[in-house]
Amino acid sequence: MTTISIIYALLALALVFSLFKSKEKTKKAFKVAGKALLKTAPSLVAMLGIVGLILGLLTPETIASLIGAEAGFFATAIAAVIGSVTLIPSLVAFPLAGSLLRSGATVMTISAFITTLVMVGVITAPMEMKVLGKRFTLLRNGLGIIAALLIAFLMGILL
Repeated sequence: MTTISIIYALLALALVFSLFKSKEKTKKAFKVAGKALLKTAPSLVAMLGIVGLILGLLTPETIASLIGAEAGFFATAIAAVIGSVTLIPSLVAFPLAGSLLRSGATVMTISAFITTLVMVGVITAPMEMKVLGKRFTLLRNGLGIIAALLIAFLMGILL
């Protein structure tokens, strides 16, 4: 709580300084920030909805049995496949992963999901093949899956 208080205090001081230095630039900055907030609002609402639905429909015990320690490597492989074929922004994926982790999922499984989500693109592969070529796309995605599984395994050992 202390860290948050310090951050807000510094933010307030910076705002006062900015207003003192130039009211017009500060107003302009608030307008830009407001527009950015309106642009990201749908993603934020989607994130809250997805996380809420998943956690509302699945109990922590169900999550733990599907992607927890009892599920073993199979859960990690399934998470890697799901991460490879889904196309969701990080803004949604990271809070979802954190909620799943708190509900009983393993670090290894969540690592596989997040890493493949970022490194592998099954949905975007056809477009990538047109632009970069079939061989490159298949090699990049294949190496991405292998790297994601290695990273997940290392995260499972280290954490």
